[in-house]
Amino acid sequence: QLSGYCQLDFFKATGNGGQKRNKTSSAVRVTLNGWSLSAADCSERSQHRNRETALRKLRMLLALSERRPYQEFERKECSVEHPYFPLFTAKLLDLMAEQQWDYRKAAEIFGCSGTRMLKLLSKAPEVLEHCNCQRRNAGLPEIHL
Repeated sequence: QLSGYCQLDFFKATGNGGQKRNKTSSAVRVTLNGWSLSAADCSERSQHRNRETALRKLRMLLALSERRPYQEFERKECSVEHPYFPLFTAKLLDLMAEQQWDYRKAAEIFGCSGTRMLKLLSKAPEVLEHCNCQRRNAGLPEIHL
């Protein structure tokens, strides 16, 4: 459980939302111990739901920032709402990094077409932006759908 490795901070959210929002500590910030990664959420009135959303955001930050050697993943498709989406994203980015951000080579290893790989990478805007940033750094053209 990721939350076991995190410091959880609860605070009062600011802005519109009325008495409940301004008088209860429903906003949540999660900080991964030993890392400089944190995520926060205050979109809901429920502290529990805000904690879940902040942890989901932290998982995506980890998926975008940490690269490991590619290991095949049993899933070939994953919706953005699925709990495995950050892990699925991390695996795709690991593969892309090993292939020097060439989505066609990555697609071949993953077992899909280049177009399908682009669709997988573009499910979340931050993932495609991360790929494009890496491609720019490598002197490659950006990916556009």
